[in-house]
Amino acid sequence: MIKTALYARVSTAEQAEEGYSIDAQIETIIRKCEHEGRQVEYQYIDRGISGKSINNRLNLQQLLKDANEGKFEEVWVWKTNRMARNQLDLLTIVEVLNKNNIAFRSCTEPFDTSTHLGKLMMSLLGSIGEFERGTIVDNVKMGMKQRARAGKWNGGVVLGYVSVKSEINENKTRLEIVENEAYIVKEIFRLYSEGRGLKSLTNHINKLGYKSKKGNLFSINAVKEILMNPIYIGKIRYNRRENWNEKRRKGVNKNPIIVDGEHKPIIPIELWERVQKLYSERSHKPTRIYSGSYPLTGLIKCPMCGASMVAGRVKKKHKDGSYVIHRYYQCGAWRNKGTAACRSNSVKADAVEQFVFDKIHLSLFNEDILKDLVNNINEKRKSTIKPLEDQMQQIEKEICAYDMKKSKWFELYEDSMISKEDLSQRLASITEEIKTKIKLKESLQAKLRLNNSEPVDYQVVKNLMTNFNQIIRNAAHDKKKTILNMVVERITINNERKVDTIILHFDGKSKNHILGKKEGESSVEDSPSFNFSLVLYQNQNQKYGGNK
Repeated sequence: MIKTALYARVSTAEQAEEGYSIDAQIETIIRKCEHEGRQVEYQYIDRGISGKSINNRLNLQQLLKDANEGKFEEVWVWKTNRMARNQLDLLTIVEVLNKNNIAFRSCTEPFDTSTHLGKLMMSLLGSIGEFERGTIVDNVKMGMKQRARAGKWNGGVVLGYVSVKSEINENKTRLEIVENEAYIVKEIFRLYSEGRGLKSLTNHINKLGYKSKKGNLFSINAVKEILMNPIYIGKIRYNRRENWNEKRRKGVNKNPIIVDGEHKPIIPIELWERVQKLYSERSHKPTRIYSGSYPLTGLIKCPMCGASMVAGRVKKKHKDGSYVIHRYYQCGAWRNKGTAACRSNSVKADAVEQFVFDKIHLSLFNEDILKDLVNNINEKRKSTIKPLEDQMQQIEKEICAYDMKKSKWFELYEDSMISKEDLSQRLASITEEIKTKIKLKESLQAKLRLNNSEPVDYQVVKNLMTNFNQIIRNAAHDKKKTILNMVVERITINNERKVDTIILHFDGKSKNHILGKKEGESSVEDSPSFNFSLVLYQNQNQKYGGNK
């Protein structure tokens, strides 16, 4: 029989919809495969994950990895949009399957990608799926905008209020004031209106023990957001940012919806206007006297609290009236939340950067270290990764066996050999067993998703290290910072404010960037196939590993 794999997916929103459940998909695929003379040996299931992108679907990534290893000959889905709603993603997936002579089949759509007609139909269905998803998103956005224009709250967490269900209609919610939180909001507005700056105000309320909605210390940005939020004067603001997933903070909407809301205000309009005027007067940015580069920003960790250290500078005046700027890396928690969070723990930027780059250069150009590194990675993969892969295969076989049991119980029920109650009890018992196995499988996948047992080639590692070293020593600031953020996991500082460890992590994505590969030159499966860590110590030999 043809070795077959099935893929099933359901998003959180779809779980409640009839016909979209994982169990229904699996049952349909298995029955169809049996009818077609196929044997389902592998199951890849992503639960509660959107089909918008393939990047966050671990089981789909595992399927592509196994496809490259030739573990099956066909992939079956219940419907094409289970595999991908984005046409480009769908075509990319099918390209990987075609490269390995693996057919892609659907239970509900009559096409076979092993034929030219099937590929055309698949492309058309992919376009339709992408169109459907876009239409759903647009309809949801339209509905939320209509609610906002009517002064209704669209959900979310905001200090000073709590969202409660309406007594008249359970599907509708309204905002109610939380008095102890509203007091904090009033204090923030009062202190700012009396002349406190953002940093001073943030430090003050953190020292007083006030906490955010999530129970954390306030940051400067969080305080600023409170002062700028018209919800506190009874307004509803919506659509301030558009297409967050694609544009992030660049997607600012200059004309958001701001209308009178149904909730009660916390701040009087007079205080609001005074604060807005004061902020406007203060918000003019001063001319930058010095603009220096800080390539290790966010990578160095504070020795006290573990927060990322950020750029800091001190301007000192000489007797002749001239100034000199000293660069430092300072605790980000202290900079953003004040002394209630941590201390500055400053380290001189020139010294720490020189040490880090010299340490990397000396280590990565040492052939003995590189050979030991590669040998260590490959030994770890044999001793650690391979047993996990074997365990994964065993669990997959057990899940398939349970699914076959379910099919047999269905057949007995259809032949009137057992009652509906007996069927329900048997299926419930099997489903619990499957859930247990799936949890164990997902745990193993979390360990395996960035690793495999294939040996790492020494020459590839050598070329990678040579290019990496050249980039961090000679490349322009922007490129250097990009690569450092991809490769350096963290740099720890000891109590003497000297570098303790430098932890590097290389994977398929960073490898392609460092070696100068273009986007289209690597396939989806490249990322999991190359992965290792390297730890550089201040006064010790290096330690390295194949997985974290």
